[in-house]
Amino acid sequence: MNVMTIPALLDVDQIRRDFPILKQAIRGKKLVFLDSAASAQKPRVVIEAMADAMETQYANVHRGLHWMSERTTEAYESARDAVSELMNANDRSEVVFVRNSTEAINLLAHSYGRGVLKRGQAVLISTMEHHSNIVPWQLLRDAHGIELRVAPITDAGELDMTAFESLLADGKVGLVAITHMSNVLGSITPAERIVRIAHAHGAKVMLDGSQAIVHRKVDVRALDCDFYCWTGHKYYGPTGIGVLWGKRDLLDRMPPFLGGGDMISSVTFEQSTWAAVPHKFEAGTPAILEGIGLKAAVGYIRAIGYDAVMAHESSLTEYALSRLAEMDGITVLGSAQERGGVISFVVDKAHAHDVATLLDRQGIAVRAGHHCAEPLMHRFNLESTARASFGIYTTRAEVDALVDGLVRVREFFQ
Repeated sequence: MNVMTIPALLDVDQIRRDFPILKQAIRGKKLVFLDSAASAQKPRVVIEAMADAMETQYANVHRGLHWMSERTTEAYESARDAVSELMNANDRSEVVFVRNSTEAINLLAHSYGRGVLKRGQAVLISTMEHHSNIVPWQLLRDAHGIELRVAPITDAGELDMTAFESLLADGKVGLVAITHMSNVLGSITPAERIVRIAHAHGAKVMLDGSQAIVHRKVDVRALDCDFYCWTGHKYYGPTGIGVLWGKRDLLDRMPPFLGGGDMISSVTFEQSTWAAVPHKFEAGTPAILEGIGLKAAVGYIRAIGYDAVMAHESSLTEYALSRLAEMDGITVLGSAQERGGVISFVVDKAHAHDVATLLDRQGIAVRAGHHCAEPLMHRFNLESTARASFGIYTTRAEVDALVDGLVRVREFFQ
């Protein structure tokens, strides 16, 4: 077995103490949580920030003039500032709060797709997209006459850049919508190169950062993408809160997604006018407590530092891949040169659901299925895989536990 240096920048033992849920046992065994790509666990600072807001200052935001509403509005809107700083946005108004990445992409498909793209233009996605970055564009295609193009990937699970550029050559692609990191393969796409090529052919770019922003620093100005989306619950924050970032001039051009309170400037029975960005896209009472929790999550990760996060997860992923490579009957999906802490695998003679069930009996939580990426599964002639995914709290001992658990799984099916 190869021995690799563990980065000293991240104190995993201390981090694990910040996550109360990791202390419990499952089926009488120490919990080994390897499902962070689906939804990460929450540190105590997130839990306490939300509880404190409920206990001391909760009220609705934006329209109240009393002390409680003003304090809660300030706390909620400071989350927008935190996200803007995290992503190095040009302005806080470029940060639109949504429920999750799925809603962000649907918002974009509706408002940019119907409001800006013209019939006959195309949207370009890739084979490795999550369903949330496929289905909204199919709906747009069927309703608005937009062509949907799909860039292939290589056997290694990397975007085929030659084919990608060729699909842009006729100048009809109005928007490229590509994952920044695959939720199945862990592959990191060459975002800067994607943006540069797309812009050269007159297309705007949306990057789905649901996985990527958890594992690496994202600077939207450096990337020069036009839109970027991600979801809070994968970022150690609560469910029900996500982010669509967009360049201000593009957001200004887009019509509203939902109508109702808080997204209007004025309303009469004859017509309504819209509030300024970002509130134009935030109809109704927002996810107030979730926004406060998201701010706490952002502060927590920034305090740790992305250099430490990346070093830890890179080493951990390399270690896990080396351990799995030693095993007979285990096939890892994809071999991208640049990848994050997501590993999908197949066990010979065993269905992925059976693998996950048998691991669960050993206290090990992994995901099993098509991972909301059926076209990608079909690309590799598979129906499902098991998937182990890592977070800042994942240890090498947990990787070893996974390997030991898979040995028992293999024995069960031999």
